[in-house]
Amino acid sequence: MKSQIKVLFFADLVGKPGRFVVSQMCKSLKEKYEADYVIANIENAAGGFGITPEMSRKIFSYGVDCQTSGNHIWDRMDILKYLDEQPKLLRPANYPPGCPGHGRYIADVNGVKIGVLNLMGRTYMKDVDCPFRVADKELGIIREQTDIVIIDFHAEVTSEKQAMAYYLDGRVSAVIGTHTHVQTADETVSERGTAYITDVGMTGPHDSILGMAKVPSLDRFLTAMPKRFTCAKDDIKISGVLLTISASDGAAEGIERFKIDYGSVAESDLNE
Repeated sequence: MKSQIKVLFFADLVGKPGRFVVSQMCKSLKEKYEADYVIANIENAAGGFGITPEMSRKIFSYGVDCQTSGNHIWDRMDILKYLDEQPKLLRPANYPPGCPGHGRYIADVNGVKIGVLNLMGRTYMKDVDCPFRVADKELGIIREQTDIVIIDFHAEVTSEKQAMAYYLDGRVSAVIGTHTHVQTADETVSERGTAYITDVGMTGPHDSILGMAKVPSLDRFLTAMPKRFTCAKDDIKISGVLLTISASDGAAEGIERFKIDYGSVAESDLNE
């Protein structure tokens, strides 16, 4: 059995550009980093709002092993049945009982089990169950099978993300912040072996406002009127982190942040 497990975590995929760059770079990055497992947050994959079953299946085919999400997971109604059918597509575990889907997944990678838990913050977000209490409950289940636990904490504010990292320090391998689409430079590994980053960023078009075309986004600020957002296309980057985790006790040994340029592509090339 390997002494270390390496996990790639791709930041929020936004629209066609996000899906495209993962289709082009996932397998090569997995080989470059010698990654054993790949996680991607996909809640903005469908034009910035939700994901469809077909898109999810394609993203799996690109080499992603587990997909996490957040508040936009319900934006496409055709995803509801698929959420029940596909255990590797997660929605936040702290949505109330009765919601479709799964909040945790435990993978077996060459005899090593890896737990993935999806949680969502409550500050400036939906009124969901307490992510801290739900984390306690879910870890009681996951830790019966593995000490390797990676959390996607989909939250708006830095304080809530930092609080979660301190709350779970030494109990999980990593707390990875998602949602804001702006990558932070505060990646760290605690003395107790928990890796953390406030936000892993965005995979998609960076010549944009959080992945959306700039003009309608600016108009919304300038006029205070509703505007239809459209996904931007240019300056495509793939962002994320590489986690190095002890296979024996689940302690994080490293976290490496990356943001890799792909550039701009023709609209025809974005058609999958």
